[in-house]
Amino acid sequence: MTARVMFAGGGTGGHLYPGLAIARALVRLAPEVQPFFVGALRGIERDVLPKTEFEHLLLDLHPIYRQQPWKSWRTARGLGSAWRALAREHRAHPSATVIGTGGYASGAALAFALAHEIPMQLQEQNSVPGITTRFFARHARAVYLGYPEAEAKLHPGVHTQLFDSGNPIEPPPTPRPSRAESRAAWGFPPNDGSVVLAFGGSQGARPLNDAIASLLDVGLPPGVRMIWGTGQGSYDRYSRHESETVRVRPYLSPIHSAYAAADLALTRAGALTVAELCAWGIPSILVPLPTAAADHQRANARALEAAGAAVSLEQSGLSAATLGAALRDLLSAPATLGAMAESASSRGRPDAAERIASWILSVSQLKSVGA
Repeated sequence: MTARVMFAGGGTGGHLYPGLAIARALVRLAPEVQPFFVGALRGIERDVLPKTEFEHLLLDLHPIYRQQPWKSWRTARGLGSAWRALAREHRAHPSATVIGTGGYASGAALAFALAHEIPMQLQEQNSVPGITTRFFARHARAVYLGYPEAEAKLHPGVHTQLFDSGNPIEPPPTPRPSRAESRAAWGFPPNDGSVVLAFGGSQGARPLNDAIASLLDVGLPPGVRMIWGTGQGSYDRYSRHESETVRVRPYLSPIHSAYAAADLALTRAGALTVAELCAWGIPSILVPLPTAAADHQRANARALEAAGAAVSLEQSGLSAATLGAALRDLLSAPATLGAMAESASSRGRPDAAERIASWILSVSQLKSVGA
């Protein structure tokens, strides 16, 4: 018998892609499970979900306009239309459970689940839980934590189970590509020098890109090569930096060969980026986005720094000089870099999606393969 599981979340890839990873793991474990996605018309899911294998419903949802309160009528109108659409969906295809992955796109579906006594479960990506997770945690059957540090900031209900799961990502392939072969694929010497992987997400990060460009104008430290993902909208601005020692790409997809080639990463501190770096055991220099909600990227970076897996740099202090010094300090200390790699690996959860899917089946009392 088919069991429908609703995933609610989006707005950004950081809230959508964890749901997709879990949904695919669920189907692998229990082919009779039918994932269904609910998102917002104005979120990234509008472009991503139609290209996936999953049924979905896009709603006219809006965030709370804190800085422009006169627009709040859109939020109220969107919630009303979303509620009616969710009611129609529930009557036609009742869900066994609702999985909230965060962002304003999940709030309406979780509120509907609460009102109609549909069991809910949550997946929180960051070390500082978002407002949706904080509000619904007391009503959830389970909360799956990307960072164990998030537990201290939650007030779960009496019957809420908390799982230190790590963040669900696409795991490194088995067997992993060798570092030498991956470097050669990028046109770098297989066993010489160091490779830095730098990127700021699919859209890029202008302050990070500008600091990298300034460093390249001065020159990388001797023996250092770089793979640089500028972001699709920024590539034309920085493509001139392509050289024998620097590979400039608009977007690193697939990213496996870049991860396999890297000795050190220079990135933002988004939850999924950090989860991937840990799964691959890559030490990192993290530059948190200062405008991230609840300053969660800075908290993510500090958690990794405290664990000995990363060095955190503030965006306000980024320059060719500070970036060059950080690279030289780490790349000239192989023992330090090796210890950071081990610390990153110790926090890696490459099997997080499978583990969460298994727990969802157990908590929801759904059948799984081999059960």
